[in-house]
Parts: sequence; C-alpha cells; structure tokens
Amino acid sequence: MNPLPLAAAGAAVTSPASPTTLIYWFRNDLRLDDNPALLQACQQANHVLLVYCHRATAWQMTRWQVPRTSGHRQQFLSATLADLAQQLASRDSQLLEVAGNPAELLPALARAIGATTLYCEEIAAPEEQAEVAALRASGLTVKTVWQSSLLDPADLPFLPDALPDVFSSFRTKVERQHVLPPAPLASPQKIPPLPPAYAALVEQWGTASRAVESGVNDAQATAHQAAHRAMHHTDSRSSFPYGAPQFAGGAIAAAAHVRQYFDRQLAHTYKLTRNGVTGIDYSTKFSPWLASGALSARTAYAALKQFEAAHGANDSTYWIWFELLWRDYFRLLHVKYGAQLYRAQGLTSLPRPGHDGRRFDAWREARTGAPLVDAGMAELCTTGYLSNRLRQIVASYLVYDLGCDWRAGAAWFEAQLLDYDVYSNQGNWLYIAGRGTDPRNGRRFNIEKQQREHDPDGAYRRLWNAQ
Repeated sequence: MNPLPLAAAGAAVTSPASPTTLIYWFRNDLRLDDNPALLQACQQANHVLLVYCHRATAWQMTRWQVPRTSGHRQQFLSATLADLAQQLASRDSQLLEVAGNPAELLPALARAIGATTLYCEEIAAPEEQAEVAALRASGLTVKTVWQSSLLDPADLPFLPDALPDVFSSFRTKVERQHVLPPAPLASPQKIPPLPPAYAALVEQWGTASRAVESGVNDAQATAHQAAHRAMHHTDSRSSFPYGAPQFAGGAIAAAAHVRQYFDRQLAHTYKLTRNGVTGIDYSTKFSPWLASGALSARTAYAALKQFEAAHGANDSTYWIWFELLWRDYFRLLHVKYGAQLYRAQGLTSLPRPGHDGRRFDAWREARTGAPLVDAGMAELCTTGYLSNRLRQIVASYLVYDLGCDWRAGAAWFEAQLLDYDVYSNQGNWLYIAGRGTDPRNGRRFNIEKQQREHDPDGAYRRLWNAQ
C-alpha cells in the first residue's frame, strides 16, 4: 500500500474536452477549502454528483460487544454535514446523503447518472482500502488523493516503506531537511452543476434523513433520537461542549475556533497547559474538526505560522507543530504497515493479549473502583471527549492493571470519541500497549502518581462524581 498524491497540490488540471459526469465521494474530508481531490474532480467534470454515505454498519456491535459509533459522534457528524450542505447550497449545489454500503450504493448511483469515474480522499486503513478495492472491482475508475496529512509524502526525505520506526527519528529527519507543508488551497471557484438526473436520484434514494432512517432498526433509531436531543443539551462540565454553536461540527465553526484560539494568544501557553484535564482552553481543541476533515492540518498550520509571524514563536507554538507531526506519523505508519497495525500482536512478536470481558465492561462503565480512571470514563461516555492525558491514563489502566486486550479499548474509543481518527486511535493504542513502534515497549502509568500530578486536590474526580 503506497498512497501518494494523485497530482501535486495546486497542479493545473485541464478541463475536460467532452461532457463528463463524475461522482465526488466525501469521506473524512468534509470541507470545501484545501480539498485537492474535490478541486481535481471539479476541474475534470461538466457535472458532478457530491455524495456522502452513512454506513449501515455504524451501529453494528463489534466483537467486543460495543457499537461502532455513538450518539455523540453521530450528532457531531450531523452538524458537520449540515454545515457542508449549507456551503454547497451557497454555491448552487447540493449534497446527496445516502445510507448503506458504499461498495453497493456508489456503483448504482454511477449507473443512474452515466458516470464511470469517482474521486475521493485516499485513506490508508484496511476497511477504507477495501471499500475502494470493491468499487474498482465493480468497474468504476476510482481516483484517490492523499490529502489528510500536514506534509506531502512526496516531499519527505525517504520513501514510505523507509519511514523510520521511531517518531523522534522521523521528526529529526523532517526538521533537518526543512520539510514544510504546502500552502492550503482555496475552495473550488466553481462547482460544476448537478447531473440532470439529480431530482430523480433524490426521489429514488430519499433525502438524507429518510435514507438514514430507513437503514436502521428500532434500537438504532432510539440512538439517533438521543443524538438529536444532544444537539439541544450541553453538559456544563464538558471540555468540548459540541452542543454549543462555537463547538458545533463543520468548517464554519472550525474556522471561527481557530481564529479565536490564536486571537486570544493561547498558543503561547499551549505546552504549559496541554496536560490539563478539564476546561475548554487547556489545549487547542482542533482535533474534532481535524478528524472529520472540516479543518485541514495545513489550514491549522498556516494559522499557526501567521500567529508566530505576528506575535513570535516559543516552545508552546513549536509544540503545536510537534503534535501535528505526530498526527502525520500515525498516518504514514498506516501507509507502511497497513493491516499489520490491526493484529493482536501489532508490529511485535509478543503473545496475543489476554482479555476479561467483565473487567472491560467495568472499565467502560466507569466502575473500576479507581477514582481517576472512573472519572475519565464517565466524562468520555457523558460528553464524547476526554483530555489527552486522561486518554493515556485510562488506556494504560485497561491494558496493564485490568489485563484486557488493547483492541477492545480502541473499539470503545472509536465508538465514543468526537475526534475519533482511525490513524491516531490505532497508533496511540499500539503505543500504550507496546505493540507499535515505541522503543520503550509500552507506557504503563502509575495511577497514584498521575492523580498527584494532574488532580492533586481531587477537583476533577469530584466533578465526575468519582470519589
């Protein structure tokens, strides 16, 4: 697996010589700005059908007896898609939302509009790769573009297969070679009109809400209703209150948040506060919008550099770059290792991890008896968010203190986290479990020490009723 950009960022793509109808499939790139794949599709098409697929498997139970998603994630996604639809409507276009298996839905839509080519984002994770393979097997020409990372893989001083297996070595090589991100691209100047058959498609496939409702059972519908209610309720304790307009899903809220973060000069204290456990300002809070693709890493980096130019750089502003590099590294690990990252052993020869279903249930239900862990798990379940420090603490506790399979923890985070990102989630759990590329062979946290350092007065534990 070696996904690379279809064309260099900003490269000219000639207009089609004959009428062309294409499909653009939005995946984890729910934005118009800095979306190279969308730009290329628009430059190649006379008509373009813009599609988002709600997977019918989203609410299915995994082998760990947890669903693939939650009301929190679904509500944030719903707001993100509404924002994207609004932006498209302002450009005389529309987003078609359908529910089901992309490998079945997209070829059917292509046949209905006479399209043979589909553009989309490249995602180097096994399930996402399988989806593209199935589309190609159906006869569609699928053009993928690698566009979720900060750095362009083509600019790195090594080939994807030669990615260093230690992050610090990767960072050192990148910085010594002065590899910098390409500038973010503007949104398409013009989005080609919808296919002539669009009205018939909407009638046949249903609106987004009807399509989603028709693809779920009663239990799943209840979860959808809970997600809808969450839009009108924000827990006052939340560190990312996504029910509030300023934390809503979508590119508009993302841009406003990035702007206010730097306007308030919070970047100058990021390194000092990033290990905080509660509050809206201890970290950048960019991650939910980065995960959905409403915000691109390059746009965030460009805002960081503008801030440094105006107000000066320091260790804290460097650390934002440092964290964006970690995000890239987990993406590039997927390019290099692919499905190996999803094995029980990960990249190691360690024996398969054990698992205790009862202990796992106690962990996810915040009843382990370890107050800091239970407080963190209560926050996660209640709000869909958890600080980075507490993510590490609760993950370590599951793996080392409860003796459970790290993959079960990764599955629970996938279900719950607003900012779930397939690359970072897998990479971080492997890192904690010592089954990835960490040279220290895992990270076991001393819970008592963590309590003394990060919740010395017990305020966080009291906040989440874990005494």
